[in-house]
Amino acid sequence: MKTIRLLCLVLITTMLLMSGCGKQQSSSQQSKEEDKVYTLKIGMVVTENDPMFKGAMRLKEGVEQRTEGKLKIEVFPSSQLGDTADLQEQAKTGANVAVITDTGRLADVVKEIGILGAPYIADNYDEARKIVMSDLFKEWEKKLEDNGYKVLSFNWYQGDRHFFTNKPIKTPSDLKGLRIRTPGSPVWQKSIAAMGATPTDLAWGEVYPGLQQKVIDGAEAQYPAAFGARLYEVTKYVTKTGHFQLLTGLVTGTKWFNSLPEEYQAILIEESIKAGDYASQLTIESLDEIEKEMENKGVQISKIDVTPFKQATEKVYDELGYSELRKQINNILGK
Repeated sequence: MKTIRLLCLVLITTMLLMSGCGKQQSSSQQSKEEDKVYTLKIGMVVTENDPMFKGAMRLKEGVEQRTEGKLKIEVFPSSQLGDTADLQEQAKTGANVAVITDTGRLADVVKEIGILGAPYIADNYDEARKIVMSDLFKEWEKKLEDNGYKVLSFNWYQGDRHFFTNKPIKTPSDLKGLRIRTPGSPVWQKSIAAMGATPTDLAWGEVYPGLQQKVIDGAEAQYPAAFGARLYEVTKYVTKTGHFQLLTGLVTGTKWFNSLPEEYQAILIEESIKAGDYASQLTIESLDEIEKEMENKGVQISKIDVTPFKQATEKVYDELGYSELRKQINNILGK
């Protein structure tokens, strides 16, 4: 009987010790999680003078302050981490990177989202922002998430895009035969082709030497990026077609994002939206000044009737199967 009691006492003591160890281990694991530091590397093709870089630095400030430095943000301009396509692929595979990208590139994953990169879908920043903050756009974001991409925000406005060439452009016929650099996604390629040019896919960092060496005859781009890349040194004319309203997003990978504590996830999204609005406002404020600077450097800037360009690109919506979706967008915009 004494032996049985002794065995019971030993068993109970052992269980209590194990329970205590378990609690200590659990407490230790929790402490390690709380002390863990996460890092997100943000890459972009534009320079440090671009509003997108300044917006990313504002994001860094907000996130690191609110997480007490437990979620660090590192910002890499001028393609230091690679071009946009490379960074998107890295993000999808789970790397701790995010990239400023456009819907044209993401359309390879979710076709519908590409309509935001279609010609003249929006007339200004306010309209473009209204689209990306809509319930319809949130449906596309969910599809992207299911395919490995997490949209942190999509309100980073880089300006409207125009043609930079070495010959004057007044109508679509003036673009005939010109090799114009544009990203390689179908919506961009078909849009530029519809305007009469020969679309040429070239990494942004290769545009300046491409123009120098006459690999391309021109480029279509937004003012801040074009000025940062000093395209005014290798082109003579800017034709203000405003064919794309370039609203871009900050995108990371679903796998990496889900590795963050929920609190940090919420902070990252909230601060990303704030930073996007900040960068967009900087862009809008900079456009007139950039135009004056380019004129002072000898570039001839022409504001033309864009009606022929709008008419020439109407067929793009049918070719890409966006006609019905366009009606939904117009309803959102009240058109």
